[in-house]
Amino acid sequence: MTIYSQVNGNKLKSLFLVLFFIAFFSFVFFIIGKAVGNSSLYFTIGLVFSLASGIGSYFFSDKLVLASTGAKPANKKEHFNFYTVAENVSIASGLPMPRLYVIDDPSPNAFATGRDPKHAVVAATTGLLNKLNRTELEGVIAHEFSHIKNYDILVSSLVAVLAGTLVFVVDWVMRGLWWGGLDDDNRNVNPLIFVFLILTLIISPIIATLIQLAISRKREYLADASGALITRNPDSLADALLKIASDPQPLRRASGGTAHLFIESPFKKKKARSFFSSLFSTHPPTDERVRILHEM
Repeated sequence: MTIYSQVNGNKLKSLFLVLFFIAFFSFVFFIIGKAVGNSSLYFTIGLVFSLASGIGSYFFSDKLVLASTGAKPANKKEHFNFYTVAENVSIASGLPMPRLYVIDDPSPNAFATGRDPKHAVVAATTGLLNKLNRTELEGVIAHEFSHIKNYDILVSSLVAVLAGTLVFVVDWVMRGLWWGGLDDDNRNVNPLIFVFLILTLIISPIIATLIQLAISRKREYLADASGALITRNPDSLADALLKIASDPQPLRRASGGTAHLFIESPFKKKKARSFFSSLFSTHPPTDERVRILHEM
């Protein structure tokens, strides 16, 4: 597999997952509508709601992420390597220079966010800036620029908000059924529809989470490949990933809502990898990412 085929393959798969997510969101509302006797109205509400949530994330996701991680604007004099490496990668990639932010945390990590290349942000922890050499830092920054170039930052934000919104709606409906049940107008609904609704509400948050995590993993493979195209040095990113993954310190302000944005999992939980544990992982295995980079 070449770098170019990996990039194209991951783009198609990720696009399919996003479209499936929106369709699934609308389907959940359709089932709710079936149970209350107005499926077409609820399907329309679900479709509009999912698109409205996506629009909200499009404009405000970067501000929310920066606030939640405690990131502060980088100082060119204090963070000279960060600035100059980003400027070099900007020239090499043909992308505008993004805003640079620094997170005061000893755990090495980095992420990119924003809605498009003109409104992009790249953030790095002080641990990353202190523990990586310039070549390794270049590999990481190129990886983050690739997220910007491939519009991963938009896809990740969109899916994260859709997942969160779906979980919120499902929780709201479940609470309504638990405390209020069905009213007199809905008691003649086919019992099988009601059972199917309950099953849908139970499995929907699980499916939403799996889709979100699957997209996150695909995005990382794509950014690894695209970053190697920018630097023409995949080994630099491979070395950086090994350093980041081997560092035992978790990110202090990490959360489940932002974990998928980072280049490596910020939680640093070491556990045996299995098929089921990998399904619920925000990132692909580091050794697999390193293996692919070394083969490029």
